[in-house]
Amino acid sequence: MLYFHDYSCISPQPTYGNPVLGQLLASQESKLFAREPAYSGIPPGILRRMGKAVRIAIGAALPLMKDPAMGIIIGTANGGMEDCIKFLDQIIEYQEGMLTPGNFVQSTTNAIAAQLGLISKNKGYNITHVHRGLSFENALLDAIMITRENPAGHYLVGGVDEISSYDYNIECLAGWYRSHGIGNEHLYQWEGTGSLAGEGASMFRVSASPAGARAQLTGIRIFQGEDLTRVEDELSGLLAEPGMNGQHIDLLLSGENGDARMLPFYNTVEKFMQRDTAIARFKHMTGEFATASAVAAWLACHLLEKQELPDHMLKKGLVGKEIENILVYNTFKGRQHSFMQFSKPLPAI
Repeated sequence: MLYFHDYSCISPQPTYGNPVLGQLLASQESKLFAREPAYSGIPPGILRRMGKAVRIAIGAALPLMKDPAMGIIIGTANGGMEDCIKFLDQIIEYQEGMLTPGNFVQSTTNAIAAQLGLISKNKGYNITHVHRGLSFENALLDAIMITRENPAGHYLVGGVDEISSYDYNIECLAGWYRSHGIGNEHLYQWEGTGSLAGEGASMFRVSASPAGARAQLTGIRIFQGEDLTRVEDELSGLLAEPGMNGQHIDLLLSGENGDARMLPFYNTVEKFMQRDTAIARFKHMTGEFATASAVAAWLACHLLEKQELPDHMLKKGLVGKEIENILVYNTFKGRQHSFMQFSKPLPAI
């Protein structure tokens, strides 16, 4: 059991600060870029040297860094890939001469967690998980295990990725992003393959204590494979786990992304749900990227607390009562899958 005490998100939608989810902001040329705030908590001299992934991650995380001893657990698929490519380009451009170190320092995947530790003078547990489409989920599993060892500790857990030109071009050539200018408002109506590129950073302050919690993670499963039967078996196993008690799922938050190749997986999960379970989608808000499930986790926490589900997210059904349990299902390229169940926290005893 993992309890969420605070959360923050920088995404292509107005999710930072005072979130406004009812208004859907449009994509630009098949991309959904993160809306960056003013970053008042980051010194300007440090800010201008930061790559975008590091920038948005630290911007989302700093408001939650209230304890200098809290651990830092970050999940990312590409980290500072854009800065890595810039550094490699410099090697060629300067013929391995006098290279600027900034891009190299920012290019490693653990640069985000490292910069957070340096800026906040945090000397606690500091680790980065790099597992492609399951990076954020592995960060959560790490948090679950370490809070069992240290029940009194608080930890920052997050997921972050950016749209780098290198990764975007590679994914386009592989057919994962759409080359034509379909807008995110029509993402689910267009039949075809590929999705919209997205980026974002979602951060959470978690612990094993229910005191003051705003949401709780009651179950999580991750697995790899392309077998539809495996998806159904894993979901059935998750809902049958001790502690789940056959809880009714009020809302399924689906990672459906407009790619026809992914629909069989999402349809399988939808058919498994009860008739009165509402179904909502989020990738028209975030775009597709490896740690998009972190934004889904932020949305789940926000919806449980605020009980506000925008119409543009709803695919099927209506939430006629208070939302108490949300199941998030996401697949990355149809090969990596995750289920996360979030619930309203029970009163502390």
